[in-house]
Amino acid sequence: MQAMEHRRTYYHIGDECSVEQGQIIDMLDRVLLTVPSAFNGQSTRLVLLMNSHHQMLWEIVKHTLSEIVPEEAMVRTRKKIDKSFLAGCGTILFFEDRSVVERQKRENPKYAESFEIYSAQTSAMHQFAIWTLLEDMGFGASLQHYNPLIDSRVAEQWNLNTEWRLMAQMPFGTPLSAPTEKEQLLPLHHRRLVFTN
Repeated sequence: MQAMEHRRTYYHIGDECSVEQGQIIDMLDRVLLTVPSAFNGQSTRLVLLMNSHHQMLWEIVKHTLSEIVPEEAMVRTRKKIDKSFLAGCGTILFFEDRSVVERQKRENPKYAESFEIYSAQTSAMHQFAIWTLLEDMGFGASLQHYNPLIDSRVAEQWNLNTEWRLMAQMPFGTPLSAPTEKEQLLPLHHRRLVFTN
């Protein structure tokens, strides 16, 4: 509970990495082996980008956005990306393997319409677990969604399976400032019901 309560969104991060890369990889492997998925489909795919690969991702994001965002707005966007995402030491890309989802639909026709939801839930569980564990390792992280704008360029740059659908990007690094307070919009009794005998 303490690890979950401590997990927050960090927008001001640095590129110092006090944890060995092997420890990060081991954490990702353990999450993949532990986090559940509907019908044990194991559809989640992860890509860890460190150092120049991490920087390359955020240059792709800036380049892609510059083609569709007005220049006056891009000034602010570039500053945010440079300070909040590119400034870190790594990024984890979360994918869902479409071939697995489509196979599950064929093999379980009564649930076919639900497998898109199940896939999103599976990805979300992996995202939350990794986000919590990164912070427990001393990193600050955030969850970003520049997909689907960057999907084709990312797949091409790292020669990824075209059946993988990009779900989210999680830049991480050394926290350089405290996160803002988390606002609770509704009291708990509006968000939780209990029925007992």
